[in-house]
Amino acid sequence: MAVSIDTVYQRVLTILNKEQRGYITPQEFNLLANQAQLDLFEQYFYDINQFGRMHGNDTEYSDMLNILNEKISLFEKTASLTYNGTTQYFPLPGDLYRVGTVIFNYQTTNQFNVTSTEQIEAERVNKNEFLYINSSPLTKPRNTRPIYFSDLNGLKVYGDAAITTNVITLNYIKKPVKVQWAYTIVFEEPLYNATNSVNFELHPSEETELVVKILELSGLLIKDYNVYQSAVAEEVRNTQQEKS
Repeated sequence: MAVSIDTVYQRVLTILNKEQRGYITPQEFNLLANQAQLDLFEQYFYDINQFGRMHGNDTEYSDMLNILNEKISLFEKTASLTYNGTTQYFPLPGDLYRVGTVIFNYQTTNQFNVTSTEQIEAERVNKNEFLYINSSPLTKPRNTRPIYFSDLNGLKVYGDAAITTNVITLNYIKKPVKVQWAYTIVFEEPLYNATNSVNFELHPSEETELVVKILELSGLLIKDYNVYQSAVAEEVRNTQQEKS
């Protein structure tokens, strides 16, 4: 499930009457395409916050909260984190966008010497709260009640003590890949190169929104107010339809 970078590119050029590709170059399109993808992706989280406060509906395919969760689910990943003894943190994945659930895989051995693993969700705390939490017997973390905080170094996880073994699983939202409309020059014109191109990772339903958003950004780039105004009007109309 992906949106073809070439389909979006050709639609943008057609709407702009770009037979000679005179207004935006492929390089400019790639920059605008990546900005448009990030704008739409980030908007998912604001929309979920908004629609989460509203009553849903019983229609299987038109509940906006379900639709948004389906779009975001394309970016959900799970990773087993490896402890770094030098930094004394669990480094985060390179494609991380937002942290989801941090799971401590707590291993115990019973009287019959049988080892079992229980998955326990760690509670997130602010780094500046840790000293207060850890100093009180009532709030002090345990292996059965782990906590964690994060900073630029990664995750710091605590149970009965600081957890340093590789027993941490992270559910997270990854970043969309950087898209690219690749090309080769043929008779002084760029010709689409499917092999080296990278498609949008957004849900297929976002194809029109991508075209509109790129047109809006193109209007600013080429200083064509009519293109910008038309794209903004279309974007507003689509937003009103979704939220009405």
